[in-house]
Amino acid sequence: MENEVIATIGPQSSGIAHIIAHVANELHVPLLSFGATDPTLSSLQFPYFVRTTHSDYFQMYAIADIVDFCRWRQVIAIYVDDDYGRNGISILGDALAKKRGKISYKAALSPGATKNDISILLNSVNLMESRVFVVHVNPDYGLNVFSIAKNLGMMTSGYVWIATDWLPSKLDSMDPVDTNTLKLLQGVVALRHHTPDTNLKKSFFSRLKNVNGTATTSFNSYALYAYDSVWLAAYALDAFLKEGGNISFSSDPKLIDTKGSMLHLSSLRVFNGGPDFLPTLLRVNFTGLSGQIQFNGDKNLIRPSYDILNIGESGFRRVGYWSNYSGLSVLAPEILYKRPPNSSISNQKLFNVLWPGETIATPRGWVFPNNGKPLRIAVPYRISYLEFLSKDKNPPGVRGYCIDVFEAAINLLPYPVPRQYILFGDGKRNPDYSQLVNQVALKNFDAAVGDVTIVPNRTRILDFTQPFMESGLVVVVPVKEIKSSPWAFLKPFTAQMWCVTGAFFLFVGAVVWILEHRHNPEFRGPPKKQIMTIFWFTFSTMFFSHSMCATDSHSYTLNFLQIV
Repeated sequence: MENEVIATIGPQSSGIAHIIAHVANELHVPLLSFGATDPTLSSLQFPYFVRTTHSDYFQMYAIADIVDFCRWRQVIAIYVDDDYGRNGISILGDALAKKRGKISYKAALSPGATKNDISILLNSVNLMESRVFVVHVNPDYGLNVFSIAKNLGMMTSGYVWIATDWLPSKLDSMDPVDTNTLKLLQGVVALRHHTPDTNLKKSFFSRLKNVNGTATTSFNSYALYAYDSVWLAAYALDAFLKEGGNISFSSDPKLIDTKGSMLHLSSLRVFNGGPDFLPTLLRVNFTGLSGQIQFNGDKNLIRPSYDILNIGESGFRRVGYWSNYSGLSVLAPEILYKRPPNSSISNQKLFNVLWPGETIATPRGWVFPNNGKPLRIAVPYRISYLEFLSKDKNPPGVRGYCIDVFEAAINLLPYPVPRQYILFGDGKRNPDYSQLVNQVALKNFDAAVGDVTIVPNRTRILDFTQPFMESGLVVVVPVKEIKSSPWAFLKPFTAQMWCVTGAFFLFVGAVVWILEHRHNPEFRGPPKKQIMTIFWFTFSTMFFSHSMCATDSHSYTLNFLQIV
């Protein structure tokens, strides 16, 4: 950079990019990085940092989608303890949290970790609950992680290994890939930057073959991004000059050599056209070997996508794709870009994965940890009804009907449950069950097994299983024999109710008489006859349906009566 440069391509690591980005900002020289994937390297902090590959931000969200797709909730992250590793895993934790998952343990390896360091770390994580491991390390010693894991028996059925793009990049650079290496990695799921198989890409490899005389396969995705970075700088420079841009340099008074310094800071020159050249660079839009080279408003390449690879003894097998456009899919992103975006749960699909141990059944992803604590089960120490619960000299230390039911339920589970029975009480008198419930609620015990009565106050602080015993409480009441009577039909109503009902009938009869006695001869005659007619008509409404009379007034009267 002492030679008055207008752009810098590289470096290949995120750690060095952090340092060079400060210099690039000071000299107004765009830094085109095809290998720095650290998500904290942003254009907000480093305006002249231009990432010509995809950030690990998207890769970590792809891993989170895979974890959620397989219904796992916890992972163990094995990562290199530098800016590249720490910041990537931090993004993974955020991505998993949005899927209601988490990183249960972060296992850090120093950048210069030895095989002994790796062995100690793997032995420690193997004692933990999660069996899903995300490996985000440097390619230098990444294969050693899997080699030592295989020696420890951690590449067998039940384990899950997910590697970031460092692994495919490492294998793509090996020409050819060793068969033993592929056997070592059997069942591993890895992500690789998706680069479409375009005619431009095929033509490039064809020309390269003509130059070298042999087919070149040792090109990983970062090599393609590096190639496109050179063309990006060339296109931007051409446009900058055509727009009348001027290439000139000046000294920076802030860059002064201190006494005895070997940095030669005073020889560094500021690119005067940098503020104009940077926007020109970000406006460039062309199709390269890696795909579409175009930047969005955040100075990131558009359309990040990854191939999801399953490694087997015969090589790579693509089981799907991931893009921030539609999530997981078995269709290439180029096809999905022509359709409306759909990232719904029902649209997330992958082909079958051959997991470690050569099984297609998705691993459970967790086991009971070897160093975990057994469940503390409280058991009432009773002095009565010993058939339900009692102390026993033989393991597990208690016996009885309640223990038999609990053990039978535990044996139905598809995984072991370490447990320890602890007697509650002094054995001289029956314990206080309310205190037992409170001790479980205070987490002094994990659960309780016994004849604990379910009452409202206890259900507010604890969850109970369905009762498996009938209650021993009964209510004793006297039984009186009741003789039948011909007046039994009067029992449903009280005497007052019958009086009210009779009064309403008389009222209806009186109303009918008032309305009918002027027109209907049946309601005329001596008072005795009229009273008898009223009573007969009133009580007959309970048992007979009346036929309609010929006159309109009778029809109206009977309709009124039926309504009442």
